[in-house]
Amino acid sequence: MSNYAPFIKPYVEYNEHGWGPCEVPELDVPYQPFCKSDRLGKICDWTAMVPEKKFPSKYASTFGNNSQYAYFYEDDDSTFHLVDTTGSKATKPYQRGRYRTNMRNNVRTRGRTGRGTPNIASLGGSTAGGATASTTKYGKGRHTRNTQNVGRRFGRNAPTRIRESSVMVQSNWVSIEEIDFPRLLKLALPNIKEGKDIATCGSLEFYDKLYDRVNLRNEKPLQKMARVVHTVTTTDDPVIRRLSRTMGNVFATDEILSTIMCCTRSNYSWDVVVEKLGTKVFLDKRYNDQFDLLTVNETSVEPPMEEEGSINSAHSLAMEATLINHNFSQQVLRIGDQEQRFMFEEPNPFEEPGMDLASIGYRYRQWDLGNDVVLIARCKHNAVIQGPNGDMQFLSIKALNEWDSKATNSVEWRQKLDTQRGAVLASELRNNACKLARWTVEAVLAGSDQLKLGYVSRMNPRDHLRHVILGTQQFKPQEFATQINLNMDNSWGVLRCLIDLVMKQPDGKYLIMKDPNKPMIRLYDVPENAFDSDRDEEEESSEPLSNSNDN
Repeated sequence: MSNYAPFIKPYVEYNEHGWGPCEVPELDVPYQPFCKSDRLGKICDWTAMVPEKKFPSKYASTFGNNSQYAYFYEDDDSTFHLVDTTGSKATKPYQRGRYRTNMRNNVRTRGRTGRGTPNIASLGGSTAGGATASTTKYGKGRHTRNTQNVGRRFGRNAPTRIRESSVMVQSNWVSIEEIDFPRLLKLALPNIKEGKDIATCGSLEFYDKLYDRVNLRNEKPLQKMARVVHTVTTTDDPVIRRLSRTMGNVFATDEILSTIMCCTRSNYSWDVVVEKLGTKVFLDKRYNDQFDLLTVNETSVEPPMEEEGSINSAHSLAMEATLINHNFSQQVLRIGDQEQRFMFEEPNPFEEPGMDLASIGYRYRQWDLGNDVVLIARCKHNAVIQGPNGDMQFLSIKALNEWDSKATNSVEWRQKLDTQRGAVLASELRNNACKLARWTVEAVLAGSDQLKLGYVSRMNPRDHLRHVILGTQQFKPQEFATQINLNMDNSWGVLRCLIDLVMKQPDGKYLIMKDPNKPMIRLYDVPENAFDSDRDEEEESSEPLSNSNDN
């Protein structure tokens, strides 16, 4: 008989239909799906009754109230006694004798000076000129640098702001695809040739070169231009309707294309409606939508807050920037000389009798994206100028606006624009990266020879109705794209990827939407009458964009 204990072979269950246990016991355990980027809330909340004043939603969960995970202690608490621990705190080892050392240094300083008064610099007093003698061995700005770093560390711990979606996702919408930005950044569609003009409409006025001399000493007030700008979507354009019968299978406008091609730089939510009819795809914007409003400080570390009634809210700043851009693009022209206008082959398709239209020339261009995908888009120019060789050069005119440099913690234009224009532009590239990239893509698509940027600022930071022009700057679109690290091959690749996804779907209506809080693009299958209510409201109260209102 053996002296060792017998070895009993354990029984191992084998799951023939998958991995894991064969039988799972029924447990009443709450379950909630989440991903790594979602905020789940605190592990244990000891201060539920005293929320933080500065960031009340710092530990708030993305999924709302997590009461199903709460722990309730049901036993009797009568035997619990609070122990008083309010004794004297022990001095930390590295702080012992610190006061004695400072006193010894002060006595030694008084002995060296030979007087009975302590050194003014050691006590932080004022010098003869009234300034504080804070110069130390390490320089004057050491304390200031440390203070700024503390603020930066605190800013990094600030909670993520929850943004609202551009459109409310309904329960009957079907999610088809979700593509995150890291995947989109890896796409590329090289060797896309320059677009070919298939129709040109409208007329352009000449740019006034006097505005190139505007500077901080010679600023000009921004005027209110009572001119109409039509923002017609793709399917309502009569020229695109005519061209779609004989050529092309993808149709859009330059605003829609630039939004999609620069989507990886966007933070705010936006959406594009897609109509697929047979082999043709139409990229539209929703009616009664804020798609045409320009964003302000979208990519800033601290974007504007949504404060109702404030002139510095995100919506108010978007309206202000849009009107500034419209007024500036018309003020810098030589208005009134009808004989000096540059006329395209066809008249303006949106012209109406008795209406003063803005100077805009439309170019309908065609691109071959490969795999039988032919894109036709409506692009535009704002002005024309005669080149040094007598040739005509087309301009895209845009305006950057300053509203409050202290609130945005950016460079003040009135001090740095003439001497350090590169620093001003770098600050705008950091705070408005998406808007500048969209303007650049629009200029490249239209084939503009120059991209003219204006710097417009408020006369007073508290007055959003009066502005002044502080300067202008011009770039070649292709060179400016390289300067701001805009890869056109990647932009074309993103557009082609989304077009291929729609081409694989059956005929119907779809929606491309940027997620409001995640770097992700979503594609939804929506009903045919999804946005009919928006269209009815737009037809009842639609008015073309003019500047009869206040700037």
